[in-house]
Amino acid sequence: MKKNMLGNEAIARGLFEAGAKVVSSYPGTPSTEITEFAAKYEEIYCEWAPNEKVAAEVAFGASLRGVRSACAMKHVGLNVAADPLFTLSYTGVNGGMVIFVADDPAMHSSQNEQDSRHYAIASKVPMLEPADSAEAKDFVKEAYRISEEYDTPVIIRTCTRIAHSQSTVELCDREEKELPEYTKQPQKYIMAPANAMKRHPFVEERLKKLSCFAESTPINRIEQGDGEIGIVCAGNCYQYVKEVFGNTASVLKLGMVNPLPEKLFRDFAASVKKLYVIEELDGIIEGHIKQLGIDCTGKELFPAVGEFNQTVIRKAFGMPVPESVYIDTPVPVRPPVMCAGCPHRGLYYVLSKHKITTLGDIGCYTLGGSAPLFALDSTLCMGASVSGLHGFNKAGGSESEKKTVCVIGDSTFMHSGMTGLVDIAYNGSNSTVIILDNSITGMTGHQQNPTTGYNIKGDPAAAVNLEELCRAIGIKRVKAVDPYNIKECEEAILEELAVSEPSVIISRRPCMLLKYVKAKPSLSVDENRCVGCKACMKLGCPAISIVNGHAHIDNSQCVGCGVCQQLCKPGAIKD
Repeated sequence: MKKNMLGNEAIARGLFEAGAKVVSSYPGTPSTEITEFAAKYEEIYCEWAPNEKVAAEVAFGASLRGVRSACAMKHVGLNVAADPLFTLSYTGVNGGMVIFVADDPAMHSSQNEQDSRHYAIASKVPMLEPADSAEAKDFVKEAYRISEEYDTPVIIRTCTRIAHSQSTVELCDREEKELPEYTKQPQKYIMAPANAMKRHPFVEERLKKLSCFAESTPINRIEQGDGEIGIVCAGNCYQYVKEVFGNTASVLKLGMVNPLPEKLFRDFAASVKKLYVIEELDGIIEGHIKQLGIDCTGKELFPAVGEFNQTVIRKAFGMPVPESVYIDTPVPVRPPVMCAGCPHRGLYYVLSKHKITTLGDIGCYTLGGSAPLFALDSTLCMGASVSGLHGFNKAGGSESEKKTVCVIGDSTFMHSGMTGLVDIAYNGSNSTVIILDNSITGMTGHQQNPTTGYNIKGDPAAAVNLEELCRAIGIKRVKAVDPYNIKECEEAILEELAVSEPSVIISRRPCMLLKYVKAKPSLSVDENRCVGCKACMKLGCPAISIVNGHAHIDNSQCVGCGVCQQLCKPGAIKD
């Protein structure tokens, strides 16, 4: 049986067919759907972990017990999971373990264009890279075979295009595995220095064996062309190359991108007149080939930033680019904005109104840094707002403390904000932390988190009480506000900035896009009372515009939150 599948769906199918039993992940675009699809298989235990480090450690524990396990994350999530990854390379596995990492060239939903192949090289762990959904499924099964044969975790790298594009996948039966008897192996799994010293030579020897494997594995293959030019590529770049050149160019298609072969490159280079390397982001394959003394052309022709496509490749080779159909009418710029009725908007308005320095974090609330609110001063990485606020106030003293806050989402706070708050309490900075609790992990598509009271399947689960948690950490001043109530938010923020001790404000209202949240009737504008002051436009609500000098509310977008009413002094906005 065959089925069209997204790359992420195909990976989940591979987990099912390979007999995987435990999958732990933290949602991160473009990797999120791997775990969501895997959770549809009753044979696989799936969960959302608080962060990627925890997810990798859960997968390790399952592997230690002898079952096939996995964790999934986006590229910046691998930064968080790097701590266990490097030591996992030393311990190896019991049951097979696969780490899925999805890179995001062009930064469709990310803060950088990190190339995760560097992690595979640095940790000396094999990495596979599929070029379509069929390979995505098959490579999962191959990764488990490699993992168990070579005693190593295996990383499978995808990217946005592979994760979210569809191709045909052949469905196979599940390979069920018995739960083995557990055997204690302290010298292998207790990484005290004495044991770790003995495991390092094993890692180096394993890398040599994997390099030999890379020479002969069929997932690295040569597709012979006319011999004029040869192209080395992997992943989605292979698709672009084939669409541009068809069967004319010789292609060395890599399915294993770490470790890389040597003889295979020499033989391929000898079979063509001119050798090119086409790879997105960093010139890793190109650098390896040049270290072998083989002449090739790569990054001097192809950019080190952004995504590739057929046009990029055609232009690089001086080939004609097919004409595109252009619309003469100018298309207005449409930057991403917070949704109509977003619970963060009212609180951001208060921060912007009082010109409060605000350190931001990773989530849909990052959009508060855009026009017209301009409410944020920084966004670095998950949890950095809280730690950064502590450092900012330690550097700036009382002058900073009275006019600086940070904002962080409920899921992000559970991910890595808690430790920053511990730092504030323990080392005593007079800092005000605002937790934007919208009752869900919003940016990646409404996944549950430890504060929501539900697990990945929507079943009831233990819910972290943010107020009690913050007090347990050592914060005495903790209060919740409704972000739809401008006055309440304003009073709370100004009060907490005025006191001389750390505090937490929890801005609590569920995301308007949640299914159980019912919109109120749309508001409307009485043009006879509207004076065109544009105070309502300061919110940046996509439902509000100015038409013929008066405010206008689009009733197809308005959810009746009432925040704009609180800014309208003439009382022109009506229920």
